[in-house]
Amino acid sequence: MNFLFNINIDFYILAYLVGGIPFGLLLAEYFGKIDITKTGSGSIGATNVLRVLKSENPKLAKKVAIATLALDVSKGIVILGVAKLLGLSVETLWTIAILSVIGHCYSPYLRFEGGKGVATGMGVSFFMLPLSTIIGVVVWLISAKTIKISSISSLLGFGALVIASFILHPDIDVIKTHAPILIIAFIILYKHIPNIVRLFRGKERQIV
Repeated sequence: MNFLFNINIDFYILAYLVGGIPFGLLLAEYFGKIDITKTGSGSIGATNVLRVLKSENPKLAKKVAIATLALDVSKGIVILGVAKLLGLSVETLWTIAILSVIGHCYSPYLRFEGGKGVATGMGVSFFMLPLSTIIGVVVWLISAKTIKISSISSLLGFGALVIASFILHPDIDVIKTHAPILIIAFIILYKHIPNIVRLFRGKERQIV
């Protein structure tokens, strides 16, 4: 059990557990009295919160969705910030980033179900690669305004982030590899497979 006294291991566990907090589910249940895991797409992310609550209370839906998005973005950032203040290595920070996204996508509180990982992925990426992430967010927002399909917008945004990271950071500082950002991108892509299938079948819904 000595490994539990290793600060890196402690932060890995913390990142996964905090990443797994289903803020969308908690906020929707508290404010809207709705279990979003049983409605809409079943996802705990801001998009499903907006879609499910919008039919009942449009004003409330937007506020709860924004709060969900902000909390999902920040939960990885908070752990990374504390870890960096304590002087943990860059390699450890990247591992924390990955585990935060895994926690959100495969939450220990929801029988290892969860969200798509985009907001949390953008959050940890912003902490580690801010300029690349800003480019990804801009593409995400433009796509959301024009295409109005959340899954496509999310994938285009994170794809732009990955491409920008290769252009702006040919050799990422210290670790000299893009493996962490590619792992995060793969997780997000994998979680979007049902959306991609629906898209090809013409059944993927727009956010209106």
